[in-house]
Amino acid sequence: MLIRDSQIPLHIQMADALREQIRRHELLPKDRLPSERELCELYNISRITVRKALGTLNQEGLIQSTVGKGNFVAQAAFTEELQPLSSFTQDLARRGMQASSVTLSQAIIPADDHLAEKLSIPRGAEVVSLNRLRLADGLPIAVQHTQLPHHLCRNLLRFNFSDRSLYDILQGEYGLVLTRSDTDMMAALAQSDEANLLKLKLPAAVLISEQITYLENGVVIEITRSTFNADRYKLHTHS
Repeated sequence: MLIRDSQIPLHIQMADALREQIRRHELLPKDRLPSERELCELYNISRITVRKALGTLNQEGLIQSTVGKGNFVAQAAFTEELQPLSSFTQDLARRGMQASSVTLSQAIIPADDHLAEKLSIPRGAEVVSLNRLRLADGLPIAVQHTQLPHHLCRNLLRFNFSDRSLYDILQGEYGLVLTRSDTDMMAALAQSDEANLLKLKLPAAVLISEQITYLENGVVIEITRSTFNADRYKLHTHS
């Protein structure tokens, strides 16, 4: 309940209370909030106070207002920090979230001209192809297509990638030292298969990351193309 003799204004206290419910997942994305009248009665405050609190949460991106329908908890937007060699699993762990994956396909394929050039291997050499749907607390965040030179990570596909980081496997199981990565970013429209996996309604904007990761001797260990749900992911770099 709100503390009326507090130095903290009532609308801020109400916003804090709702924010905490969202943080604790007591209110989930797409949940409809009580109406303004119901909130007035629940917190015993005026409609003006309620509107100020809702306006604060709206500005923070925690809720969304739909004319004629009410206020709804917004889909969370996860910030991806473009840190060298920071895995998806590590990024989410820093936020207190659980990363997991669904393997869409995996195979050993021969390198075509494009892969041979990108991975600096002969045409026809074996390449590990791993396609995954990445999730945060069970919600789809990105579709990732990864290729690695098989001779550097023999039998890689024997591992279960559902809840284990690829980087952890490369470093822990194969003793590989990953030292740097180059990343290019671009905006695009989702393809139909990507939209289906990411639960997007076409047309939908996505963010695409193309990353090349290197070992300490300068050899390329992986190339990964990630398609992120642009509504749920923000990407920024460190200067």
